[in-house]
Amino acid sequence: MIKPNKKIITALKFIISAVLIYFVFTKISFNDVLDSLKKTQPIYLVLAIVFFIVSKIASSFRINLYFHKLNVYLTQLSNLKLYLLGMFYNLFLPGGIGGDAYKGYLIKKQFPVDTKKIVAVLVLDRLSGLLLLFIYACILILFLNNPILSHIEVYASIAIFGSILVLWYLNKRFFSYVLPIYWSSFGYSALVQLFQLISAFFILKALHIDDNVIAYLFIFLVSSIVSVLPLTIGGIGSREVTFFYGASLLNLDQDTSIGISMIFFLITAFVSLFGIVYHFKKPALIIK
Repeated sequence: MIKPNKKIITALKFIISAVLIYFVFTKISFNDVLDSLKKTQPIYLVLAIVFFIVSKIASSFRINLYFHKLNVYLTQLSNLKLYLLGMFYNLFLPGGIGGDAYKGYLIKKQFPVDTKKIVAVLVLDRLSGLLLLFIYACILILFLNNPILSHIEVYASIAIFGSILVLWYLNKRFFSYVLPIYWSSFGYSALVQLFQLISAFFILKALHIDDNVIAYLFIFLVSSIVSVLPLTIGGIGSREVTFFYGASLLNLDQDTSIGISMIFFLITAFVSLFGIVYHFKKPALIIK
């Protein structure tokens, strides 16, 4: 089997991100987006950052649940440092080892854990987060009152319960060693995505957006799902394209939508940048 060249993959991701960003800004007014960003209310931006940080802390608690099931009893503080380092690697060092892969590498290096199980819990952690993004998006569909999406409201309700059962079955069938924490992980994921939704809500407030709030939040959730796909660098480009077409579909202001996307990315980058500290001084993995 031919292994894909990491440099080529990274170059392709950069190209895709650049093409998508270029495409978006040929369809909207970049100056109008900048004007809307200049009028943001600082207090709401601060609140958006705070809730984003809280969401990441909750996310670090979730992954530590999985580590404990592998008998890797990291203290929450050392796990949080490792999590922040992973955020930094995911966004700022896309040409090197990914953040999740590096976390798995460090744990494997220090603890006698099966590699397949480490990879499995890292994937399950991501899937748990995606599940709640999907569920919240389905819930918002029920409140959109949009003629384009009204005919799928019943399906959205069914999908909520169906997706929960499907992931539970996958855990039971293939990853029984982490099944006992399925509902705990689900609870943490609910908090993680709720805090990110609140962060997005404050971004809307910072941009003086008081109308169509649910619609904007719905697009935010969909863009978060799309940005997880490993096609671009840190979701750059894919999130903006999703906001662009989502705004068009739901009759929202496209310039404003791109502004929301840009602010959320800048908040993500700002928080992730603090992980550079642990790039130069690797966090000690302390156990309880």
